[in-house]
Amino acid sequence: MRTKIVSRSDRPFIFLMLSLMIGFSFGSCKDNGPDNENNTPPYDPSKPVVVTDFVPRSGGGGQRLLIHGSNLGNDNTIVRAFIGGKEAKVVGVGGGTLYCIVPRKAFVGNIELHFGTAPDVNVVRLVDTFDYQRRTMVSTLCGFKTERDDQGWRDGPFEGENDVRAAGFRNASFMKFDPRNKKHLYISYDNTTIIQLINLEDSTVVSFDRPLGNWNRLRSLDFTLDKDHLIIANDRDSEGDNSVSTSIMSRSGDQFDRFGFDSPQVLTTYRQCNGASIHPVNGELYFNSYGNGILRRFDVANSQYFGGTLSVSDHTYIYNVQDDGWEFNIQMHPTGNYAYIVVVNRHYILRTDYNWAARTFNTPYVVCGQAGSDGYSDGVGTTARLRNPYQGIFVKNPDYVVAGKPDEYDFYFSEEHNHAIRILTPEGKVTTFAGRGSSSINPNPWGYVDGDARLEARFDRPTGLAYDEENNIFYIGDYENRRIRKIEIE
Repeated sequence: MRTKIVSRSDRPFIFLMLSLMIGFSFGSCKDNGPDNENNTPPYDPSKPVVVTDFVPRSGGGGQRLLIHGSNLGNDNTIVRAFIGGKEAKVVGVGGGTLYCIVPRKAFVGNIELHFGTAPDVNVVRLVDTFDYQRRTMVSTLCGFKTERDDQGWRDGPFEGENDVRAAGFRNASFMKFDPRNKKHLYISYDNTTIIQLINLEDSTVVSFDRPLGNWNRLRSLDFTLDKDHLIIANDRDSEGDNSVSTSIMSRSGDQFDRFGFDSPQVLTTYRQCNGASIHPVNGELYFNSYGNGILRRFDVANSQYFGGTLSVSDHTYIYNVQDDGWEFNIQMHPTGNYAYIVVVNRHYILRTDYNWAARTFNTPYVVCGQAGSDGYSDGVGTTARLRNPYQGIFVKNPDYVVAGKPDEYDFYFSEEHNHAIRILTPEGKVTTFAGRGSSSINPNPWGYVDGDARLEARFDRPTGLAYDEENNIFYIGDYENRRIRKIEIE
């Protein structure tokens, strides 16, 4: 095996442009076998391989890379390319240009070319490196969908044959990490009584099978400040104001209970609760009622469940968001200074500021979108258009920390019918973070595509959203795709 290290020489710009055009013409060439349409001589092992340049100089996984030089040959079956120690697919070679695809996670960026066949392989290492840019990628954690969509609901491992691995994930979902174990992700599903544990420690899914008798539609999850109790919002109105609006579950003392919590008890009663959240500092519970767009407050710490005096009906009215029929949930800022009210069925988001003296929230105001006006457009404030925003999470932005901004968090939220994950800045600017990619496939904004978060990835009605701050990974409940997806930087 012969090894040579080469560096690029300066070439006239016009020659580079001509080479680039020739290189991209390989898209119509055969993937295997010699390609001598341009009468390019074959690789000659008795002569040196000279690499003069490569373009582009930077990019990410899946990027096209053109390597220019001489004695590259015309047969890509005897040429191998490696970038950052990862093998790159060689698509074509000819006309003094080698065309390959940058492999994923080629972080180091060093380029190495192998010519010929064993044992007489000529290895050429380039001095200049490819500037690999890490991309934000969407992938699939677990779940699958058959052609007939008959896979049903099933606990099990993330991987394996279809009759064994976990299935389900088919309804609008709401996600929450266990504050005592960030490898445990809990998910509730609308129009079911199902709560699942996505166990990232052993890559399994476990369902809770001891529902409360009058559970109906489970809409949200949250944890009390002591981290030992799980709060579940229940959307039900068959008993009027006495319908179970929120339930509470305690950590199980049974070490063999893989789900981690005991059977639920009634915490509050009212009607049609779409969401319930705990204030992150003072600990009181806020929950809504769909029918009149009401926000209500309950002092969990002083309730009978915790040995206090408050009963399930001792909660107070705070305000009406608007008029009748407003489906919303409330997402708390980590500081407790304010919360966002995500109005699902009216396509906008409100902000409500916390009154620390009164220990309650003030009248809300619009921060993005417009009531009753759905659509898709990035923008600031009411110029942005949303369509069924669902669950949101606050994510610390390191640039804000460096700049010393008073609010260090962006708000990421799922949009069910825009099939995207969006970002709302503290200044009210809305941009798209992931989804709606790969427009070259078809004009639909939905689908099932993994890959670059913006250029390739597609979702189909994403709802649940959670964030692992330690590992910088987002998890998404992808409703129509029947999968749990994730977003992470390579």
